[in-house]
Amino acid sequence: MTPILLLGKDGQVGWQLQRSLAPLGKVTAVGRAECDLSDPGQLRELIRASKPKIIVNAAAYTAVDRAESEPQLAASINAEAPGVMAEEARTLGALLVHYSTDYVFDGCKTAPYVEADTPNPQSVYGRTKLTGEQAIAAAGCRALIFRTSWVFGARGHNFVKTILRLAGEGRSLRIVDDQIGSPTPAALISTVTGLVLAASRRGESLPDGAHLYHLAAANPVSWCGFARAIVEDAGRTPGYSGMPAPESIAAIATTDYPLPAPRPANSRFDCSRLEADFGLEMPDWRPYLQRMLQLLALKNANGY
Repeated sequence: MTPILLLGKDGQVGWQLQRSLAPLGKVTAVGRAECDLSDPGQLRELIRASKPKIIVNAAAYTAVDRAESEPQLAASINAEAPGVMAEEARTLGALLVHYSTDYVFDGCKTAPYVEADTPNPQSVYGRTKLTGEQAIAAAGCRALIFRTSWVFGARGHNFVKTILRLAGEGRSLRIVDDQIGSPTPAALISTVTGLVLAASRRGESLPDGAHLYHLAAANPVSWCGFARAIVEDAGRTPGYSGMPAPESIAAIATTDYPLPAPRPANSRFDCSRLEADFGLEMPDWRPYLQRMLQLLALKNANGY
């Protein structure tokens, strides 16, 4: 069986990937407890001991605002570690799969971003993720880089869970309405990853070098629109009580909610390249949200 090394097993995407990668080979899944990505030596030792044919990096420093005050730690995990993985992948002849972000762009474009658009990150997080992309490309290994946005899922911390908690507490919600993007389910990211890797196994091997793809769900929305969808769908789902009316969520401007790290106003992705190369069609995020709400309600009802 193909040896696969998965880094970041406990994150939103990593948790889903454990299932999606299982049919493709023998998966060794590690988290922060098994490997500190800020330690290059430890990372190299893990890869050399595992001898994978596929390395999937679902780990990242994702504390966007805290990165402004911890730039070196963010850089060591988001920029330097992917470079180490790429160097080791090249030596082993392995394929590296890596995930990046909409934050590599400044958000000033009015149309959806394509892969050929020039990045211009405005935050430490965005700059470190872009440097990670560049380090992978410079290493010369075979690589897949998926840029994605607004990730959510039943595992870990995310916007959906925050809105559910605040709404359940009866808090008044004021949500930014002038930032637009595609909420992207972790389950979709892992499924697409598995499909692309399966296509490669069938003989449709990727050429040498790094291949960049935008991967996001269809039907972009503002953060406020996303929040309204969350409370609306939760209100229709057994197990949730006290959800406010969607229209009670106030739409505000980014300037009314200042944060340490700038956010792109436009995070929309054009996924045509990914769809054309692998015969895919990016689905709407809303059914994934509804399934997530049902799963969370079931977990709460059963006490786990």
